[in-house]
Amino acid sequence: MYICYIDESGCTGELPDINSAIQPVFVLAGVFIKQNHVFNITNELIDLKERFFPNLRPQSGLRNDWLAVEIKGSGVRSQARSTSRNNRRFAYSFLQEIIKIYQKYNIQIVSRVFIKNIGQPFVGTSVYSSCIQQICRDFNNFLVHKNSKGIVIADSRNKPKNANVSHSVFTQINSPASHQEYSKILEVPVFGHSDNHAGLQLADTLCSALLFPIATNRCCLNHMKNTTHCHEQHSTLISRYGSELQKLQYRYSKIEGNKTYWYGGISLSDPINRHNASVFFK
Repeated sequence: MYICYIDESGCTGELPDINSAIQPVFVLAGVFIKQNHVFNITNELIDLKERFFPNLRPQSGLRNDWLAVEIKGSGVRSQARSTSRNNRRFAYSFLQEIIKIYQKYNIQIVSRVFIKNIGQPFVGTSVYSSCIQQICRDFNNFLVHKNSKGIVIADSRNKPKNANVSHSVFTQINSPASHQEYSKILEVPVFGHSDNHAGLQLADTLCSALLFPIATNRCCLNHMKNTTHCHEQHSTLISRYGSELQKLQYRYSKIEGNKTYWYGGISLSDPINRHNASVFFK
């Protein structure tokens, strides 16, 4: 069995102008982890926290309580753009170890990245729900390929938002037209707190410390006057981890009519520059 952990970075609000401090990018990603790898992944993540962040040792002194010590991807992202070379090296070293966990356990990723159009509506609720549905379809295709079953655990927001998202998938599962696209998923998405799930923490690092800063660097740096979320230093993340991100993608093709279409992987919607997802890799 496999588990798809889903997390996000950025907000679902619209971007009013180029001087706004609102996040100009929204990222949602799913990571596919084999269930019998969760124990080892959790322990290796705890090892990393003990090694890189000894000052955050939990007061209880208990090893398992390290899981609740969240190392937020946004914090790692800040260190990766620091004026201090030591801080940048620290962030890069930590991210490299996270990538190694992804590689060691053959964790595969899918993601939807949106660059917000300036002064235009960004309907966050529908974007979030449609992205969850697409990630679930990608995950189902992955499960068919693996001849396995799976569940989806998304990072919790609040009860009304969680319920709406789960219901949107429920309506798809119970529709004769789309039921087969979810046939290997055992339940509608459930929601967890990231301090209880190593998989959600890995998804957070992917979204907040890699995909979000790369997207803002490649797609927003040239037009945003407010650079709260954009930094030229984040181009280093592409040269260091771009090829690894490309290899971690789960992509698949479908023949529709006389054409072959590709799905999954990292998908970029960029109405301003018209960039495609290759900007994440090179």
